[in-house]
Amino acid sequence: METERQIRELEKAMTTTDNRRLYERCLAVKLVLEGHTRKEAGHTIGRDEHTVSHYVKNYCHNGIQGLVSKKQSGRPSRLTDEQEAELVQIVAYHTPEEVGFKSRANWTLAIVCDLILREWGYGYTQKGVADLLHRLGLSWTRPTYTLKKADSKKQQVFLEETFPSLKKNC
Repeated sequence: METERQIRELEKAMTTTDNRRLYERCLAVKLVLEGHTRKEAGHTIGRDEHTVSHYVKNYCHNGIQGLVSKKQSGRPSRLTDEQEAELVQIVAYHTPEEVGFKSRANWTLAIVCDLILREWGYGYTQKGVADLLHRLGLSWTRPTYTLKKADSKKQQVFLEETFPSLKKNC
């Protein structure tokens, strides 16, 4: 009787959630309650039997709420708040060439990785730097290029006359 109620509860949670992980966890517990082994349930959802055991244990102690994923805090930043503030100032207000990266006009994730390693001695991956910069409120765009052989007089005419008239038409 209790098992049937739990199965209905899990089925309801599975039909009302958009969270794929919660769905898989509910399915695994439901399969175990229906008599399948943990290994079979794990095979069905693509997880190890020990993981399924963990799901069942969490469900027994906390119900559906025990299957909900907690927000992962991740590893704490290696940089101090002061170092992060300094990084923001460097990236936002200086070019790489100004801080010692020869022949580099634009910041890239690789250059920021090198800067952090050089300044503070911490190795970051490019993904780690991208996440760090995003958390610090910085975003990136692809650099724009100017043509070496462009006619500066024509560019000036475009900026002063043609472009403003185009803007008015929009």
